[in-house]
Order: sequence, then C-alpha cells, then structure tokens
Amino acid sequence: MTTFEALGLSPKILKALEKTQLKTPTPIQAQSIPPIMAGKDLMGLAQTGTGKTAAFGLPLLHRLLDIGHPPGPKNIRALILVPTRELATQIRENFLTFTQGTAVKVVMVVGGASVNRQALSLVKGADVLVATPGRLIDLIERGDVSLEKCAYLVLDEADHMLDMGFIHALRRIAKHIPLRRQTLMFSATMPKDIDEIAATYLRDPVRVQVAPPGKPVDKVSQGVHFIPNGDKARLLESYLQKHPGEQALVFSRTKHGADKLAKVLAGWGFKVGAIHGNRSQNQRDRILTEFKAGEVDVLVATDVAARGIDIPTVRHVYNYDMPNVPENYVHRIGRTARAGAEGTSISFCAPAEMGELQAIEKLLKKPLPVLGGAPWAADIVAAAPRPGPKPGRRPGPKPGASAGPRRPGNAPGKPAPGTAAKPAARQRSPGGAGAPRRRPS
Repeated sequence: MTTFEALGLSPKILKALEKTQLKTPTPIQAQSIPPIMAGKDLMGLAQTGTGKTAAFGLPLLHRLLDIGHPPGPKNIRALILVPTRELATQIRENFLTFTQGTAVKVVMVVGGASVNRQALSLVKGADVLVATPGRLIDLIERGDVSLEKCAYLVLDEADHMLDMGFIHALRRIAKHIPLRRQTLMFSATMPKDIDEIAATYLRDPVRVQVAPPGKPVDKVSQGVHFIPNGDKARLLESYLQKHPGEQALVFSRTKHGADKLAKVLAGWGFKVGAIHGNRSQNQRDRILTEFKAGEVDVLVATDVAARGIDIPTVRHVYNYDMPNVPENYVHRIGRTARAGAEGTSISFCAPAEMGELQAIEKLLKKPLPVLGGAPWAADIVAAAPRPGPKPGRRPGPKPGASAGPRRPGNAPGKPAPGTAAKPAARQRSPGGAGAPRRRPS
C-alpha cells in the first residue's frame, strides 16, 4: 500500500500529517502527488469527498518549502482560485494544518469581509493565497497584491466556476500571472467547456481520473420520492424524524426558499440554520460553526453556499428542490459519505421537475431507485409550469454582454440591484422549487 512517506513528501509535512486523520493516500492523492512534485501541469478528475485538497496541497507545499526566503511585499507564490467562500475557508483550514511547524504563510481573501483588512494581510506577501475571483480582482485593481511572482496556479472546482460564470474573471486574473508557471486544475465533473479551459491554461498536462466524471461516491445510498410541491415540507419532516440526532443537509433552489423552509422547520422543533448568498460572511461562518459543533442538526442551503462544506458528520442529503444543472446533483450528494463514511441522498421530485430528474439519471447512466410515489404522467408534467431553462442547460452570459461574472462568493451580503430571485408562484410551499435560475450578469 502506498504511503505519504513513500511519495517523497517533506519530513515537515509528514510530521504535520501525523496530527490529522490522513494515514494513507486516497487514489486521487496517490496518482496526483508524484507528477505535481515533478513540476507537471495536471488535470484531476475525482468525486467530491475523495481528498482533492490534499492531492494538490501536499505536493504544492512540498515545493514551496524548498524556497527558503519570503515572497516579498504584496507578492504571492501560489494562487488557489475557488468559486465560493466556504470552499476557500475549507482549503485554508487544511493548508494551515499541513503547514504546522513551517514558515509557510497562507492567506485567504473572499467577499463579505473587510477588503482593507485583507489588504493588510498581504502587505508582507504570502506563500499561498486562497481566493474567490471577484475579491482577488478587487485587490489587484487596488494595487494590494501582485501576481508577477506567482509560479503556481490551482483551479479547484473548475466545473462549478464555469457554472457560476467565472470564466471572464479567470481570463482577467490569468493575464497577471507569468506564463512560466505550474497549473493544476481539479473538477468533480467533466462538462465540455472544461476541455477548453484545460487547453488554454495547462501545458501538456498529466490527466488523473479515479472515477468516471459525474459518478457519485459509491457509499451514498440514493433514491427519489415523487411528491407535489405542497407536500414536500411534511415529507421532509417525516424523514428527519426517522433519524433523530443525525445531521442533515437540505438543498433549496432559492435563497428565499431556504429561509422560508428553515423557519418552518424551526417552528416544528428542529435545530435548523440556513446559508445562502444573501447571508453575510460572519453569518455563514457562525451557522457553519454551529453545524460542525452539533448545535444545529439541519442545515438548509443553496448550491452556491453549500459548495465546499466538508463536515464528516453529515449523514443525510435531501434535494428538497431538484437542481437545474445535473452536475450539481453530484456535488450536492458529495456533501455526505465524506472520508469513507456512508450516507444517504433523497430527492423530492415535483411534476415540473421531471426534466431535471431525467437529466440527472442521464448523467448517472442509471435511474434513481423510487422510494415513494410514482413517476409523473406525461399530461401532469405538461400541465406543470416550467420554472426556468431546460434541465441540464448551463447558463451563460447573453451574446454580446460585456458585464463581468456574477460573484456569489464575493457579495457582501446583499444581491446586486435587480438580481434578487423571486419566489415561485406555481405551488407555494416552504422552499418550493420553481424559481428561475439567473444568468451570470
């Protein structure tokens, strides 16, 4: 069996790993670490929850340890770009663990926090900068950070960056990074646009794939329950009551729906919290801390806010609303069965969501087991008003649009004027599916 020591990692990193639960490399780690340590560009495809952060983090830190001198004022050596604040926080925490006992400096910059405070943290430079694209562009334009000496670029959750419209921000940032660099890209799914990004930013990359793209973690038990929108809340209540004391993550399509559902569940006696793009960074951090500590049993979240949540105690994922983009289903259910544990995922499918379900099953290449109800008849589906774009359609900017990407990971608590999602009107229920998905503006 391969060990971290056999992979040739620095003794300082091996010592830090002794204090973690990482004992032997996962497949993505065992296959990625050697080529990254050798200086190769790499395209990594692996399911959510398989250890991608350590797969790029450990060899990257190994290379940084050999430098031996500070990066210089406002300069950084390695940039890790991520789509959301929560994922940035998770990566920063992992890197702080990996760098214990070393002089490596790790800094995080995300929206929703003081830009001036973040600028101060970069005055003396940093070895590793973990950033969401929008806030990084803000700091670059202010002259608070320089990427001229950045020799390493990591794009984590690249598929979700595409889905959120960050491709324009990526192009702006890449112009400031030297062409002579090592670039690493990791993704859980493989939409067609990923190949274009890989061809643009990676040079003769090593390709590492430990599972078919879009394949969920094997230890997640999946199923679907066919139910009208108006009955979803009570069905969720019954499922939650079957597993008292076990933590659950519930996905709502809209911010309004997440808040409304959380309020209903709290009224029924559940210890519940809600996170989404309209919550401030302090609010999101507080709720996640309470969830990790077991003070909250049920967390209601939107796709944007939930990306990057790594809480091993989550045993159940409920898709209260079916995701518009089928790849998001893989990311959602990857929030459970972390680090080899087991978990369950149950999706609630209303008549108007049959298209979303079919797109998910096409991606999985198999039908989801039916746990309740029966697939909706064609006439019922036809009569249900469609909530938004066709299932599986990846939204993008309108032709000719010049505006930059929408910045879910960088908004300081309130949506931009005119972008607030309106609640669906077709079947009103707490957090009901149906709000149209906005294009990146």
